[in-house]
Amino acid sequence: MEEEVSLYLEDAEERMSKAISHLEHELVRIRAGKANPSLLDGIKVDYYGVLTPLNQVSNINTPDAKTILIMPWEKTMLGPIEKAILAANIGLTPMNNGEVIRINIPALTEERRVQLVKQVKAEGENAKISIRNTRKQTNDELKKLLKEGLAEDAEKAAEEKVQELTDEHVKKVDELVESKEQEIMTI
Repeated sequence: MEEEVSLYLEDAEERMSKAISHLEHELVRIRAGKANPSLLDGIKVDYYGVLTPLNQVSNINTPDAKTILIMPWEKTMLGPIEKAILAANIGLTPMNNGEVIRINIPALTEERRVQLVKQVKAEGENAKISIRNTRKQTNDELKKLLKEGLAEDAEKAAEEKVQELTDEHVKKVDELVESKEQEIMTI
């Protein structure tokens, strides 16, 4: 029984950590007015009939805080890359000079900043919901073990541990959200 309890706790911690990782990944993709190659994550380009991630057909870097520079490995890819960025509808306009594609990151308006902060808070809330769902599932599993003969004090101790994990991970979500909000609101 004790072994099952520790397996449930490990599983809960792993799932809560995955919720945090997912949140971090999502927050990186929310534009905070600074050039970041990860803004282009998820964009796929038609590469000889195969949808291929943009970073697998070009070098992407940021020469300064307001510019993303895309250097395709083949000149023929300039058009398809430009189309893919426009089609992704991420609010960025590529400029193709025949050699490279430049994307200037516009300064954020106050209205846009407020929208982005709402988006960040929504992502944070999704992560918290995921963490709370994990807590509930784990506690349900512990209650089943209690019915199967787990000692009541062992079940209570395990529930307390689950709550500690939940509090710890929710605090981390709050920190990530707070940090991203500050990044967005800093001009």
